Amino acid sequence: MSLYLDASVLLPRLVEEPDSPLISAYLLENTEELLVSDFAAAEVASGLSRLVRMRVISRAGADACLSDFEIWRAATSAPVELHAADARLAYAYVRRFDLMLCTPDALHLAIARRLDATLVTLDRRLVRVAGELGIAVTVPGAA
Repeated sequence: MSLYLDASVLLPRLVEEPDSPLISAYLLENTEELLVSDFAAAEVASGLSRLVRMRVISRAGADACLSDFEIWRAATSAPVELHAADARLAYAYVRRFDLMLCTPDALHLAIARRLDATLVTLDRRLVRVAGELGIAVTVPGAA
């Protein structure tokens, strides 16, 4: 089984947040293949940029976090490229207004579906939608 990590799981690994200890423990305990898409990596950089704009961390701090992320990603996860089919499936998901999805979440779901991987997220709405779409999902620390 492979685990596809979204940005809600990756950012607390880099920046101290309430869920950081939980995420660190989860990542250490799991022996499954970890998958991080280029899209999730872009979201991580975007999240760090937001923290710089909000003056939560310095630019140097964000650069250090991003460097740490790239080293960790290369050492412990398998890279996942975006495919045109991911965007087409995300478009189909977003068009389902009952799901109330934003494009980034729809892309994560589409990638996880294509890879037949379990989506690992802290986003409760994404957990609900993944269940509705028949995509395996897990929340670190959930019993």
